[in-house]
Amino acid sequence: MSREHVSQNDIAQFAKEKVNLPKEKADEYRAQASRLRDKLITYVADHPDFTLKKLMLSGSLAKGTALRSLNDIDVACYISGSDVPKDTKALMEYLADKLRTAFPNFKPDQVVAKTYCVTVSFRGSGLDVDIVPILYDGDPDWYGNLVSQEDGTFLRTCIPRHLEFIRSRKRIQETHFSQVIRLAKYWVRHMKSEKEGFRFKSFMVELILAKLLDEGKSFSDYAEGLQHFFSYLVKSDLRDMVYFTDYYPLSELETYTERVKIIDPVNAKNNAAKLYTTSQAEIIFDAAMDAGDAIDAALAATTKEKTVYYWQKIFGPTFQN
Repeated sequence: MSREHVSQNDIAQFAKEKVNLPKEKADEYRAQASRLRDKLITYVADHPDFTLKKLMLSGSLAKGTALRSLNDIDVACYISGSDVPKDTKALMEYLADKLRTAFPNFKPDQVVAKTYCVTVSFRGSGLDVDIVPILYDGDPDWYGNLVSQEDGTFLRTCIPRHLEFIRSRKRIQETHFSQVIRLAKYWVRHMKSEKEGFRFKSFMVELILAKLLDEGKSFSDYAEGLQHFFSYLVKSDLRDMVYFTDYYPLSELETYTERVKIIDPVNAKNNAAKLYTTSQAEIIFDAAMDAGDAIDAALAATTKEKTVYYWQKIFGPTFQN
């Protein structure tokens, strides 16, 4: 395979300049979340009726897989108490009310209750923080119930274990595993603008790449790492069940009837892809087929112009060399 016109270093440089969230921005966002946490801890000290048990950064920023385009971050808010509503809409309003009291200088539109979270908007940085309430019942491993983004029902989850799941894989292939995740997510972002009906959750991308890493695939060569990803999507046609046994035994897996089966590594009852239809799976298959062909063509191209052309089919016009 030729690397003459677009090398590993070229792809790494593209990732640094266009794909990855810069370290200084990541540090700024983490500091913003930390200040929010400190403010809430102070509020809790003065309002013991608000039984906040833990507040922690979650999502792509916490995992180290965030894209440069990130403009909101997720913070998990573990709460308990007899006065905490069990109705999802009432729960969001309850949390929004607490946050408005904790941040009295914020305007009403800076604290907005949504379907599964309460968004706090910081005008200075332009950053939105999605505070996701998790109903906590004292589980020692920090399992709790959050509101699913997909259907609004309560979903059992464990944020510390989700983060450790990714970190444990990053330790196996330091730097490269998370970089290929970000490159794959950037491809997804490009496909959403190119293909009508294309959808592919970041969580699903992470789990598929984790499966490939567990099978011994190397991600140190980014073109090859992406090709592993696209080849899996095509060969499996998204029909194989993706699962892990880090936190539960194989015996807990159920008979899942959905078209796409990508099982949450911390909750065997949660198929993260349960709402994906056959039509949506076919769109992903077609896009992955095209992307795999484009990588093959890029690696075989005899001119720089053609090589860049094929890489742009994967990443869009932002890929310049």
